[in-house]
Amino acid sequence: MKRREFIALLGGAAAGWPLAARAQRLRRIGVLIVAAPDDADAQTRLAALRQGLQQFGWIEGRNLQIDARWGAGDAAATRRAATELAALVPDVIVASGSAGAAAVLQATRTVPTVFVIVPDPVGSGFVESLAQPGGNATGFMMFEYSLSAKWLELLKEIAPGVTRAGVLRDPTITAGIGQFSVIQSVAPSVGVDVSAINLRDGAETERAVTAFARKPNGGLILTASGLAAIHRDLVVSLAARYKLPAVYISRFFVAGGGLVSYGPDFVDQYRRAAEYVDRILKGEKAADLPVQAPTKYELVINLKTAKTLGLEVPPSLLARADEVIE
Repeated sequence: MKRREFIALLGGAAAGWPLAARAQRLRRIGVLIVAAPDDADAQTRLAALRQGLQQFGWIEGRNLQIDARWGAGDAAATRRAATELAALVPDVIVASGSAGAAAVLQATRTVPTVFVIVPDPVGSGFVESLAQPGGNATGFMMFEYSLSAKWLELLKEIAPGVTRAGVLRDPTITAGIGQFSVIQSVAPSVGVDVSAINLRDGAETERAVTAFARKPNGGLILTASGLAAIHRDLVVSLAARYKLPAVYISRFFVAGGGLVSYGPDFVDQYRRAAEYVDRILKGEKAADLPVQAPTKYELVINLKTAKTLGLEVPPSLLARADEVIE
């Protein structure tokens, strides 16, 4: 080979190096989940995120590294986990829930962040608007607050004798206040008196539900929050102990013995989050990606629990159910 041809060949190869390097460069994603690592539902959601990323060609160990951190339902642990992830300076962080998103955005306002299962991203200050997030975060909201009204209507439909509802909520987050306000606003129209039961630690929650259950014709609504997920087994067991009909936001409460749930498909949100991660990794900005609402909602009924409570589920409600657990 002549010297001139060799130099031309070498130059052509070198021109291709940066593109090849970019194609093979390992991209890094941080994931913050407020649940504990041994939470089966949280692991299912993380698996859905991984599967979604694989569909876009992002394979762990080949061109992707995922660093997962767990808050285990503890606010301080969640903040520490968010700080650790921000220090890694990943290409993107995926954060679950209001608590997870808040912790990440306190730790960094530069790393692109995709949140999932957040009830009120605007009211919480995570984004400027749903259409134009404007900062370093975007993602998938849990639901519109108006959904909260359906929980009270559902409670009255499945248990017509209920005249009092204890609404379990996290009073420290905007979503906890917002959900209770909507439920409170529709209570007179269905003939139910509502009262707030603050979710804090397990012992306090147990005392509050026990006190609520001393009077007859009561039912419970467990609103959406990270604490709701952490204390779900406790709340389900308290509802069973005191024979309180209860409405939940997600299927996994009903699969664990709860009576009925209505809400978005959380696993689907993680799967959809993969698309936004992919778009950001390919150069789009979180500020320009609109916050999306859920596209799938589920009504799930546990007939065994209904029978234990002495309730006969109306056929019209059964016909609307996406899943009936017997």
